[in-house]
Amino acid sequence: MSLLGLYDRSLLGRTATPALDVISSSGESLSLTFGALEQRSNRMAHALRARGVQTGDRLGFYLTNRVEIIDLWLACIKIGIIVVPVNVLYREREIAHIVSDAAPIAVITTTAQQADLPIAVTSWSLEALVADAVQQSSERIVVPCAADTPAALVYTSGTTGASKGAVLTHGNFAANALALTSGWEFTSHDRYLAVLPLFHVHGLGNGLHVWLLSGCHMRLAERFEHERAADWFESYRPTVFFGVPTMFVRLLDVAPERAAAIGARTRLFVSGSAPLPAPVMEAFRERFGHVILERYGMTETLMNVSNPYYGERRAGTVGFPMPLTAVRIVSEAGVDVPDGTSGELWVRGPNVCDGYWRRPDATATAFADGWFRTGDVGVRAADGYITLEGRRSDLIISGGFNIYPREIEELLAEQDGVREAAVVGVKDAVRGEVPVAYLVCDETVDLAELASQVRRQLASFKVPRGFVRVEALPRTALGKVQRHLLPPWRST
Repeated sequence: MSLLGLYDRSLLGRTATPALDVISSSGESLSLTFGALEQRSNRMAHALRARGVQTGDRLGFYLTNRVEIIDLWLACIKIGIIVVPVNVLYREREIAHIVSDAAPIAVITTTAQQADLPIAVTSWSLEALVADAVQQSSERIVVPCAADTPAALVYTSGTTGASKGAVLTHGNFAANALALTSGWEFTSHDRYLAVLPLFHVHGLGNGLHVWLLSGCHMRLAERFEHERAADWFESYRPTVFFGVPTMFVRLLDVAPERAAAIGARTRLFVSGSAPLPAPVMEAFRERFGHVILERYGMTETLMNVSNPYYGERRAGTVGFPMPLTAVRIVSEAGVDVPDGTSGELWVRGPNVCDGYWRRPDATATAFADGWFRTGDVGVRAADGYITLEGRRSDLIISGGFNIYPREIEELLAEQDGVREAAVVGVKDAVRGEVPVAYLVCDETVDLAELASQVRRQLASFKVPRGFVRVEALPRTALGKVQRHLLPPWRST
């Protein structure tokens, strides 16, 4: 089955039902029914076809949250186009790599954002495309797709340097959506406050899909704004909220009386994309009267493991394997370890991607006998709860975004006067972790100017919060940097 067959429960089965409110940062709002979304996406599909986009082509978007992302996603699903979401925090270096690798027909962005794209990238103005779509027929156009038809290439950085495009299929998104809708008991009576970016699988693969499958109502915000969050909760009265730990830290600023009232109206708070500190979970329970449901997923696999909807949501753990997903915890030799013993998590199921786009080498490395090797280390308790203990790689997760040190280190090494660089994650009360760079460099290197150079070439969340000069990087006899021996860093 293609995804469209599941979407049609809402697009065709609930045509007159209010589906969506979109709130821009300027305060402007738009309300649409599911029937209106069906017609808008049909017009968009015709507009894309008129521009020559064919089934199997890739099409990028570089957009903050807005209704046109939904129009584009539905249109692409209908006519078999592969979507390539691009993080709006990315800059020229990162965007150029994705575009070179995925080779999309074009990257769609606003007129104002076109200047942020590399000059060589073919871009289409969103405003012009929308104007074209308005003139098109609202008659449905559909290309048959199957479970193994690619739906999206979502790029996730690798520890070997260059980011890779995970090939996520119609079946991957469908299996994930069905598991979440059932496991977390989504119904058409829910109200989902969506603040997660739709270029990320947390917002796109989880949030967007439980909304479409359940037929509930969604309010889409351009971004999470902690100063306005309490007002949003009070005016919209959502029953469900998905967030990352940083958002829940910010929500602890809500006054106790307001927080208690918000909690009384909300049935489910879900946290993911980064570890949720146990003290934050407890503080949120005290203030909002809810135990946050923590879960674990990846770009390549969507959702893997979740604390239960009913039963104990155990702080510090990510719970049990999702329906349809099998999880093993194995030794370095690939042998299952007993409960209570640390090992790498391997997963298998219809949620797992087909591999990496045009990277058979990386795909072969990532899979072992049909199991996806996550690179994450964890332990399973005797009663089945899984706790993540870290990553085999040096991945840093900051505010829900993945940061791979090697990418930053390579950029730093390109700068005049820098001989060696090592980037590590340090704990941060708000973002979970932040990157810090340790440099072996000439005395003539101006660290403030170096920071400016990095800021111009990388997304803001990847820019190290500190730059520390060291005489040498501690290394093993084989030359591997011993990151744990680097001097501690404290923000000033």
